[in-house]
Amino acid sequence: MTDAELVLKKLAFIETCLTELRTLARPAELLRDVRERRFVEHTLQLAIQAALDVAAHIVAEGRLGEPATNRELFDLLAAHAWIDPALRDDLRRMAGFRNVLVHGYAAVDPTLVRDVVDNHLGDLERFVTAVRGRLVPPPAAR
Repeated sequence: MTDAELVLKKLAFIETCLTELRTLARPAELLRDVRERRFVEHTLQLAIQAALDVAAHIVAEGRLGEPATNRELFDLLAAHAWIDPALRDDLRRMAGFRNVLVHGYAAVDPTLVRDVVDNHLGDLERFVTAVRGRLVPPPAAR
């Protein structure tokens, strides 16, 4: 059984990171300001890691399978209707991006970081919504 309280805390943390990125980040400064770049990269890393933690918890507690990689966590969630296939693909890319941030494969390209901030924060929001929807049924269903 999934520990809903733990998962909901992680989902709230993802939302906090997204709010901070939307309100505090200055994506236009990523090329010029090392502090800005590090703030954005680290906040993205934390948000993506929290999504991976949620996915790992659901997969383990639900005994949904044995993923060999972080990306496979999202495959298992999609296979068990926690998320839709389009979101699975987006989250697999996020997991890959997190690996780049964490392991610093070469230098992290600031234009890629900006693209994620400008165009892909919604992927994490959709993940939060999908998981929360499975944990907390809508008022009419309660």
